Amino acid sequence: MEGALSILPAGLLNIRPYFARLLPAQPCFLCGESSPDGLLCAACTRDLPHHAGPCCAVCAAPLPTGEVCGRCLRHPPAFTRTVAAFRYEFPLDSLIKALKFDERLILVNFLADALAGKVTEYPDFLLALPLHPARLRERAFNQSQLLAARLAHTLRLPLLNHAALRVRDTPPQSSLPWRARKRNMRKAFSLSPDIDVQDKHIAIVDDVMTTGASIDVLAGLLKKAGAREVSAWVVARTLPHRGKV
Repeated sequence: MEGALSILPAGLLNIRPYFARLLPAQPCFLCGESSPDGLLCAACTRDLPHHAGPCCAVCAAPLPTGEVCGRCLRHPPAFTRTVAAFRYEFPLDSLIKALKFDERLILVNFLADALAGKVTEYPDFLLALPLHPARLRERAFNQSQLLAARLAHTLRLPLLNHAALRVRDTPPQSSLPWRARKRNMRKAFSLSPDIDVQDKHIAIVDDVMTTGASIDVLAGLLKKAGAREVSAWVVARTLPHRGKV
């Protein structure tokens, strides 16, 4: 009897692919075609704009030399490096918009796992870019917090919850000119008084980086609180406007 039971799990594993073939494949999230292997079909997965090739060592903007871009040299941000999984282009932008504005939370794991696959250096803590309470009530969730929670689980890293607050309800960054975005974020964040980041490396998690102004301001507060290093982890990096790097 004991011998028969010992082979049962292996037997179940052997027949699982058979039953999987009998079930209808789920539709691809992007194109609607059959997707037997996951959220996206093979063709749409190949079309995703992965962030690859030479880029700025600090902000991850595409750069032929792969060193530090002129913008980061002229105005060094408080964060020291950026990890980005994708470029913010079609069709990836459709996935992020669906998560943020259509509450398609099924995308959280897919996007966070893609970002986790790009990580080569592990921080002491993860910290999600916070939303203002009014925006959080309106949206009912913070996509950056969900992404950070998945990353913390996947990479087995501690997540700082309630360590940073959005204290000023600023206009959306996407509605502002490039140069106005950092001014918009001044005094937008505060840190919990009992946060202890002394000599720690913190990775700030967000969905999209455009100018990096939001992460820069929060990173500055963390550095003032004693953090040794702050990194930016983003699902997608927008391509800079011509002449703005």
